[in-house]
Amino acid sequence: MGDIFNILLLQNTLRTATPVVLAAMGCLMTQHVNITNIGIDGMMLIGAFFAVLGSYYLGSWAAGVGVALRLGVLLGLVYYVFVIKFGSDEFIIGVALNIFAGGLTVFLLRTIFKVAGSFSDPAIVPLPTIHIPLIEKIPVIGPLLSGNTLLVYVSWLLVPLCWAFIYKTPMGFHLRAAGEYPDALTACGKSPERMKCLASVLCGMLSTLAGAHLSLGYLTMFSENMSAARGYVAFACVIFGGGNPPRVFLAALLFGFIDALGLRMQKYVPSDITAMAPYVVTVVMMVAVVLMERRKKGKKAA
Repeated sequence: MGDIFNILLLQNTLRTATPVVLAAMGCLMTQHVNITNIGIDGMMLIGAFFAVLGSYYLGSWAAGVGVALRLGVLLGLVYYVFVIKFGSDEFIIGVALNIFAGGLTVFLLRTIFKVAGSFSDPAIVPLPTIHIPLIEKIPVIGPLLSGNTLLVYVSWLLVPLCWAFIYKTPMGFHLRAAGEYPDALTACGKSPERMKCLASVLCGMLSTLAGAHLSLGYLTMFSENMSAARGYVAFACVIFGGGNPPRVFLAALLFGFIDALGLRMQKYVPSDITAMAPYVVTVVMMVAVVLMERRKKGKKAA
Protein backbone atom coordinates (compact mmCIF):
# COMPACT_ATOMS: atom_id res chain seq x y z
CA MET A 1 0.00 0.00 0.00
CA GLY A 2 3.04 2.24 0.18
CA ASP A 3 2.70 3.14 -3.49
CA ILE A 4 -0.78 4.56 -2.75
CA PHE A 5 -0.62 6.14 0.70
CA ASN A 6 2.42 8.36 0.48
CA ILE A 7 3.39 12.02 0.24
CA LEU A 8 2.36 12.15 -3.44
CA LEU A 9 -1.23 11.35 -2.44
CA LEU A 10 -1.29 14.36 -0.10
CA GLN A 11 0.29 16.59 -2.76
CA ASN A 12 -2.32 15.55 -5.30
CA THR A 13 -5.05 16.10 -2.70
CA LEU A 14 -4.09 19.74 -2.28
CA ARG A 15 -3.86 20.36 -6.03
CA THR A 16 -7.10 18.55 -6.83
CA ALA A 17 -8.99 20.35 -4.07
CA THR A 18 -7.82 23.82 -5.16
CA PRO A 19 -10.41 24.52 -7.90
CA VAL A 20 -13.18 23.28 -5.60
CA VAL A 21 -11.93 25.53 -2.77
CA LEU A 22 -11.79 28.60 -5.03
CA ALA A 23 -15.25 28.00 -6.49
CA ALA A 24 -16.70 27.20 -3.05
CA MET A 25 -15.35 30.45 -1.58
CA GLY A 26 -17.26 32.26 -4.33
CA CYS A 27 -20.38 30.16 -3.92
CA LEU A 28 -20.64 30.81 -0.19
CA MET A 29 -20.75 34.55 -0.93
CA THR A 30 -23.98 34.13 -2.88
CA GLN A 31 -25.26 31.60 -0.36
CA HIS A 32 -25.01 34.21 2.41
CA VAL A 33 -27.17 36.66 0.42
CA ASN A 34 -29.74 33.90 -0.13
CA ILE A 35 -28.89 33.25 -3.77
CA THR A 36 -28.43 29.61 -4.78
CA ASN A 37 -25.96 29.75 -7.64
CA ILE A 38 -25.58 26.38 -9.35
CA GLY A 39 -24.12 28.05 -12.45
CA ILE A 40 -20.58 28.04 -11.05
CA ASP A 41 -19.70 24.92 -13.04
CA GLY A 42 -20.29 26.86 -16.25
CA MET A 43 -18.34 29.82 -14.88
CA MET A 44 -15.41 27.52 -14.14
CA LEU A 45 -15.51 26.12 -17.67
CA ILE A 46 -15.55 29.58 -19.26
CA GLY A 47 -12.72 30.68 -16.96
CA ALA A 48 -10.66 27.65 -17.96
CA PHE A 49 -11.08 28.33 -21.68
CA PHE A 50 -10.40 32.05 -21.62
CA ALA A 51 -7.41 31.62 -19.31
CA VAL A 52 -5.85 29.39 -21.97
CA LEU A 53 -6.89 31.80 -24.69
CA GLY A 54 -5.29 34.77 -22.93
CA SER A 55 -2.14 32.88 -21.98
CA TYR A 56 -1.70 31.54 -25.52
CA TYR A 57 -2.22 34.77 -27.46
CA LEU A 58 -0.77 37.24 -24.94
CA GLY A 59 2.14 35.04 -23.87
CA SER A 60 1.56 35.47 -20.14
CA TRP A 61 -0.13 33.44 -17.42
CA ALA A 62 -1.07 36.71 -15.70
CA ALA A 63 -2.85 37.87 -18.85
CA GLY A 64 -4.71 34.57 -19.00
CA VAL A 65 -5.83 34.88 -15.37
CA GLY A 66 -6.75 38.53 -15.98
CA VAL A 67 -8.96 37.59 -18.93
CA ALA A 68 -10.64 34.89 -16.83
CA LEU A 69 -11.31 37.33 -13.98
CA ARG A 70 -12.85 39.90 -16.34
CA LEU A 71 -15.16 37.23 -17.68
CA GLY A 72 -15.99 36.34 -14.08
CA VAL A 73 -17.12 39.91 -13.37
CA LEU A 74 -19.28 39.85 -16.50
CA LEU A 75 -20.83 36.48 -15.68
CA GLY A 76 -21.53 37.57 -12.11
CA LEU A 77 -23.29 40.69 -13.35
CA VAL A 78 -25.30 38.70 -15.90
CA TYR A 79 -26.41 36.25 -13.21
CA TYR A 80 -27.34 39.14 -10.89
CA VAL A 81 -29.36 40.94 -13.57
CA PHE A 82 -31.38 37.86 -14.52
CA VAL A 83 -31.97 36.55 -10.99
CA ILE A 84 -32.36 39.75 -8.95
CA LYS A 85 -33.36 42.47 -11.44
CA PHE A 86 -35.59 40.35 -13.67
CA GLY A 87 -36.69 37.94 -10.92
CA SER A 88 -35.91 34.82 -12.96
CA ASP A 89 -35.69 31.42 -11.30
CA GLU A 90 -32.11 31.03 -10.02
CA PHE A 91 -32.00 27.29 -10.72
CA ILE A 92 -33.12 27.71 -14.32
CA ILE A 93 -30.58 30.49 -14.90
CA GLY A 94 -27.84 28.39 -13.32
CA VAL A 95 -28.62 25.35 -15.46
CA ALA A 96 -28.89 27.55 -18.57
CA LEU A 97 -25.49 29.07 -17.79
CA ASN A 98 -23.91 25.64 -17.45
CA ILE A 99 -25.39 24.46 -20.75
CA PHE A 100 -24.39 27.72 -22.47
CA ALA A 101 -20.81 27.43 -21.17
CA GLY A 102 -20.48 23.88 -22.45
CA GLY A 103 -21.72 24.79 -25.92
CA LEU A 104 -19.79 28.07 -26.12
CA THR A 105 -16.42 26.58 -25.18
CA VAL A 106 -16.84 23.69 -27.63
CA PHE A 107 -17.76 26.13 -30.40
CA LEU A 108 -14.86 28.49 -29.65
CA LEU A 109 -12.40 25.60 -29.32
CA ARG A 110 -13.25 24.40 -32.81
CA THR A 111 -13.55 27.88 -34.30
CA ILE A 112 -10.44 29.52 -32.85
CA PHE A 113 -8.02 26.61 -32.41
CA LYS A 114 -9.46 24.34 -35.15
CA VAL A 115 -9.40 21.28 -32.90
CA ALA A 116 -12.00 19.10 -31.19
CA GLY A 117 -11.76 17.59 -27.74
CA SER A 118 -8.77 19.39 -26.30
CA PHE A 119 -6.12 21.99 -27.06
CA SER A 120 -2.54 21.96 -25.80
CA ASP A 121 0.41 23.97 -27.08
CA PRO A 122 3.89 24.93 -25.79
CA ALA A 123 2.88 28.58 -26.24
CA ILE A 124 0.43 28.28 -23.33
CA VAL A 125 2.22 29.79 -20.33
CA PRO A 126 1.31 27.90 -17.13
CA LEU A 127 0.94 29.32 -13.66
CA PRO A 128 4.28 29.73 -11.87
CA THR A 129 5.43 27.14 -9.35
CA ILE A 130 6.50 28.70 -6.06
CA HIS A 131 9.31 27.21 -3.99
CA ILE A 132 9.72 28.35 -0.38
CA PRO A 133 13.44 28.05 0.44
CA LEU A 134 13.29 27.45 4.21
CA ILE A 135 10.22 25.24 4.21
CA GLU A 136 10.95 22.97 1.24
CA LYS A 137 13.83 21.27 3.09
CA ILE A 138 11.61 20.11 5.97
CA PRO A 139 10.65 16.42 5.60
CA VAL A 140 6.99 15.74 4.74
CA ILE A 141 5.88 19.34 5.39
CA GLY A 142 8.29 20.77 2.80
CA PRO A 143 6.97 18.82 -0.21
CA LEU A 144 3.40 19.68 0.84
CA LEU A 145 3.78 23.40 1.44
CA SER A 146 6.42 24.17 -1.19
CA GLY A 147 6.46 23.60 -4.94
CA ASN A 148 2.79 24.31 -5.61
CA THR A 149 1.39 26.63 -8.24
CA LEU A 150 0.36 30.17 -7.33
CA LEU A 151 -3.39 29.60 -7.08
CA VAL A 152 -2.92 26.77 -4.58
CA TYR A 153 -1.52 29.31 -2.13
CA VAL A 154 -4.19 31.83 -3.12
CA SER A 155 -6.88 29.28 -2.21
CA TRP A 156 -5.32 28.77 1.22
CA LEU A 157 -5.18 32.51 1.86
CA LEU A 158 -8.77 33.00 0.74
CA VAL A 159 -10.15 30.80 3.51
CA PRO A 160 -9.16 33.07 6.46
CA LEU A 161 -9.72 36.19 4.34
CA CYS A 162 -13.27 35.14 3.45
CA TRP A 163 -13.96 34.22 7.08
CA ALA A 164 -12.69 37.59 8.28
CA PHE A 165 -14.61 39.44 5.56
CA ILE A 166 -17.92 37.70 6.25
CA TYR A 167 -17.85 37.64 10.06
CA LYS A 168 -15.53 40.48 11.13
CA THR A 169 -16.19 43.43 8.81
CA PRO A 170 -19.16 45.80 8.45
CA MET A 171 -19.52 44.91 4.77
CA GLY A 172 -19.62 41.21 5.65
CA PHE A 173 -22.33 41.97 8.21
CA HIS A 174 -24.30 43.82 5.54
CA LEU A 175 -23.76 40.90 3.15
CA ARG A 176 -25.27 38.42 5.60
CA ALA A 177 -28.08 40.82 6.51
CA ALA A 178 -28.98 41.10 2.79
CA GLY A 179 -29.81 37.39 2.85
CA GLU A 180 -31.26 37.01 6.34
CA TYR A 181 -32.86 40.38 7.15
CA PRO A 182 -33.10 42.48 3.96
CA ASP A 183 -35.84 44.73 5.37
CA ALA A 184 -33.70 45.56 8.40
CA LEU A 185 -30.76 46.34 6.13
CA THR A 186 -32.96 48.65 4.05
CA ALA A 187 -34.13 50.40 7.22
CA CYS A 188 -30.48 51.10 8.05
CA GLY A 189 -30.05 52.88 4.72
CA LYS A 190 -28.15 50.06 3.00
CA SER A 191 -29.17 48.40 -0.25
CA PRO A 192 -29.68 44.59 -0.17
CA GLU A 193 -29.54 44.57 -3.97
CA ARG A 194 -26.09 46.15 -3.92
CA MET A 195 -24.85 43.47 -1.54
CA LYS A 196 -26.33 40.76 -3.73
CA CYS A 197 -24.63 42.28 -6.76
CA LEU A 198 -21.31 42.29 -4.91
CA ALA A 199 -21.75 38.66 -3.86
CA SER A 200 -22.65 37.61 -7.40
CA VAL A 201 -19.59 39.36 -8.87
CA LEU A 202 -17.26 37.84 -6.25
CA CYS A 203 -18.74 34.42 -7.01
CA GLY A 204 -18.14 34.90 -10.73
CA MET A 205 -14.54 36.03 -10.22
CA LEU A 206 -13.61 33.18 -7.88
CA SER A 207 -15.35 30.61 -10.08
CA THR A 208 -13.48 31.69 -13.21
CA LEU A 209 -10.28 31.79 -11.13
CA ALA A 210 -10.96 28.15 -10.26
CA GLY A 211 -11.30 27.44 -13.97
CA ALA A 212 -8.00 29.22 -14.63
CA HIS A 213 -6.33 26.89 -12.14
CA LEU A 214 -7.76 23.88 -13.96
CA SER A 215 -6.33 24.88 -17.34
CA LEU A 216 -3.12 26.70 -16.35
CA GLY A 217 -2.22 25.16 -13.00
CA TYR A 218 -3.65 21.67 -12.66
CA LEU A 219 -3.15 21.02 -16.39
CA THR A 220 -1.62 23.19 -19.10
CA MET A 221 -4.37 22.67 -21.64
CA PHE A 222 -8.08 23.01 -22.23
CA SER A 223 -10.40 20.09 -22.85
CA GLU A 224 -14.13 20.02 -23.40
CA ASN A 225 -16.16 19.93 -20.17
CA MET A 226 -12.97 19.85 -18.10
CA SER A 227 -14.77 21.32 -15.09
CA ALA A 228 -16.29 17.82 -14.73
CA ALA A 229 -19.10 18.93 -12.38
CA ARG A 230 -16.64 20.41 -9.86
CA GLY A 231 -18.94 23.41 -9.63
CA TYR A 232 -21.71 21.21 -8.25
CA VAL A 233 -19.20 19.67 -5.84
CA ALA A 234 -18.21 23.16 -4.67
CA PHE A 235 -21.88 23.96 -4.08
CA ALA A 236 -22.26 20.72 -2.08
CA CYS A 237 -19.20 21.65 0.01
CA VAL A 238 -20.79 25.02 0.84
CA ILE A 239 -24.02 23.34 1.96
CA PHE A 240 -22.13 20.71 3.96
CA GLY A 241 -19.92 23.35 5.58
CA GLY A 242 -22.85 25.61 6.42
CA GLY A 243 -21.31 28.53 4.54
CA ASN A 244 -18.42 28.68 7.04
CA PRO A 245 -15.11 29.04 5.09
CA PRO A 246 -12.91 26.72 7.24
CA ARG A 247 -15.53 23.95 7.23
CA VAL A 248 -16.11 24.41 3.50
CA PHE A 249 -12.34 24.13 3.00
CA LEU A 250 -12.26 20.83 4.90
CA ALA A 251 -15.14 19.48 2.81
CA ALA A 252 -13.26 20.42 -0.37
CA LEU A 253 -10.14 18.68 0.97
CA LEU A 254 -12.22 15.54 1.48
CA PHE A 255 -13.29 15.66 -2.17
CA GLY A 256 -9.68 16.26 -3.24
CA PHE A 257 -8.46 13.31 -1.17
CA ILE A 258 -11.06 10.91 -2.60
CA ASP A 259 -10.34 12.13 -6.14
CA ALA A 260 -6.56 11.78 -5.70
CA LEU A 261 -6.99 8.39 -4.06
CA GLY A 262 -9.18 7.23 -6.94
CA LEU A 263 -6.50 8.14 -9.49
CA ARG A 264 -3.91 6.10 -7.59
CA MET A 265 -6.28 3.14 -7.15
CA GLN A 266 -6.76 2.71 -10.90
CA LYS A 267 -4.07 0.02 -10.85
CA TYR A 268 -6.34 -2.17 -8.72
CA VAL A 269 -9.89 -0.97 -9.39
CA PRO A 270 -11.62 -0.22 -12.74
CA SER A 271 -11.24 3.45 -13.64
CA ASP A 272 -15.03 3.92 -13.99
CA ILE A 273 -15.47 3.10 -10.30
CA THR A 274 -12.60 5.30 -9.12
CA ALA A 275 -13.83 8.22 -11.22
CA MET A 276 -17.27 7.85 -9.66
CA ALA A 277 -16.04 7.78 -6.05
CA PRO A 278 -15.69 11.56 -5.42
CA TYR A 279 -19.20 12.23 -6.65
CA VAL A 280 -20.61 9.41 -4.54
CA VAL A 281 -18.99 11.05 -1.52
CA THR A 282 -20.60 14.35 -2.56
CA VAL A 283 -24.05 12.73 -2.67
CA VAL A 284 -23.42 11.19 0.75
CA MET A 285 -22.47 14.65 2.07
CA MET A 286 -25.74 16.11 0.82
CA VAL A 287 -27.77 13.24 2.31
CA ALA A 288 -26.00 13.81 5.63
CA VAL A 289 -26.98 17.49 5.54
CA VAL A 290 -30.63 16.62 4.88
CA LEU A 291 -30.68 14.10 7.75
CA MET A 292 -29.06 16.60 10.14
CA GLU A 293 -31.61 19.26 9.19
CA ARG A 294 -34.48 16.83 9.79
CA ARG A 295 -33.03 15.90 13.18
CA LYS A 296 -32.77 19.58 14.16
CA LYS A 297 -36.39 20.18 13.12
CA GLY A 298 -37.49 17.11 15.07
CA LYS A 299 -35.77 18.37 18.23
CA LYS A 300 -37.38 21.82 17.86
CA ALA A 301 -40.81 20.27 17.36
CA ALA A 302 -40.32 18.15 20.46
